[in-house]
Amino acid sequence: MNNVVRSSNRSPLQQRGDEQRQQETETLLPAVDIIEEPNALKLVADMPGVTHETLKVELDNNVLSLEGEIALNMPEGLSALHAEVRGQRFARRFNLSHEVDGDAITASIVNGVLTLTLPKKDSHRARRIEVQAA
Repeated sequence: MNNVVRSSNRSPLQQRGDEQRQQETETLLPAVDIIEEPNALKLVADMPGVTHETLKVELDNNVLSLEGEIALNMPEGLSALHAEVRGQRFARRFNLSHEVDGDAITASIVNGVLTLTLPKKDSHRARRIEVQAA
């Protein structure tokens, strides 16, 4: 099942350039865990500060995209004396194999943790084959 979900991250050399562009555009790559279950995969992404209103999850041509925004709300009429935390964008993309049933993917976010359930197609699930006595 190692090929069911592949991050679209590039080679280490290209990643360095991506990190530089990431810093320039203020886009973060959320940390992700992928857990295999018998009938599905669970993708758990750490997206602190992202709510369901600012989160977009899309599947297009077997590419799963996660995008979100942290919007910091400054009370009206006030300004920061010192600000290190600012609004940022999260983005991550994964190439899904043909083993995932894209029509059955579900997603939920609780306390900044996004959980996606990626069911396996019936034809790719492990099953026991009964042996008949002759």
